[in-house]
Amino acid sequence: MQIDFKKKMLFVVLLCTAGAVLSLCLGAARLSLADLWQAVTEGTGSAAGRIFWYSRLPRTAACMLSGAGLAVSGAVIQRVLANKLASPGIIGVNAGAGMAVTVCCAVGAMTGWVIAGAAFAGALASTMLITLTAQKIGASRATVILGGVAVNSFFNAVSEGIITLVPEAGMMSSDFRIGGFSSVAYTRLIPAGILILLAMGVVMTLRNELDILELGEESAQGLGMNVKKSRTILLILAALMAGASVSFAGLLGFVGLVVPHASRRLAGNESRHLLPFCAVGGAAFVVICDLMARCIFAPYEIPTGILMALLGGPFFVFLLLKKRGGYEYD
Repeated sequence: MQIDFKKKMLFVVLLCTAGAVLSLCLGAARLSLADLWQAVTEGTGSAAGRIFWYSRLPRTAACMLSGAGLAVSGAVIQRVLANKLASPGIIGVNAGAGMAVTVCCAVGAMTGWVIAGAAFAGALASTMLITLTAQKIGASRATVILGGVAVNSFFNAVSEGIITLVPEAGMMSSDFRIGGFSSVAYTRLIPAGILILLAMGVVMTLRNELDILELGEESAQGLGMNVKKSRTILLILAALMAGASVSFAGLLGFVGLVVPHASRRLAGNESRHLLPFCAVGGAAFVVICDLMARCIFAPYEIPTGILMALLGGPFFVFLLLKKRGGYEYD
């Protein structure tokens, strides 16, 4: 099993690397490998260098960071809520982050750290609202998903209301609400990227706690775990990864649903294998989707979020049908 996992991990790493290189090379202006090398060694002195440093590199890095952050966040949320149909985009985590970013735009707070912090706060508020409400009323796992859909709709409605009242807040709304990377800048990417990597690093150290939580609350308590504290910490970290990703990538859907499911099929259910596989697989998935969004209708470009919705929507329906057919997904 260990050898098999290493082979699969190597494959997904190579896939991610190939996707990243193609993302750096392909676009409205194509760059050869020689152009990339020149850009790296000579900086922004040439046209290729300016394209590389100011457009391709931040865009590719944004794809990889958001993909890894949303995929790991989805895996953590599914494990903590014991519901494999949960994901940041479905239960309202992304929408909460999006509402917070919209509020920042409305009041003119546009700096990178403020946007990233607000997105985290919005994502955390949404996560805690769903989790605490479910615990208080003893909601079933299916009810948690339905409650998340309601929260998702509520936060999206608030965002639309703010944009209607303050049109300036909608300057970036189209690309942001759909999800895409055409206007990624270092000022937003760097603060959010630091938060994503820090949260992901802490989650990797808590992989044993995630596995114990899957045994059930009584078993976890019997093993000496403070279940409430562990769940809270893990949900905060998941919200931080999702919120920071949303702050520069927009409301990308289904990454936190599709990638954890595919990763469980390939890497197994142990967190020590699942989490790193989700991180690399999520980065590869978003990079490839963004590359396809740029190239399918070249020289025109469609938002990456549209392509993800076309892929993720049928996948979600497929999971629902499998559950109805007798497979246990919650």
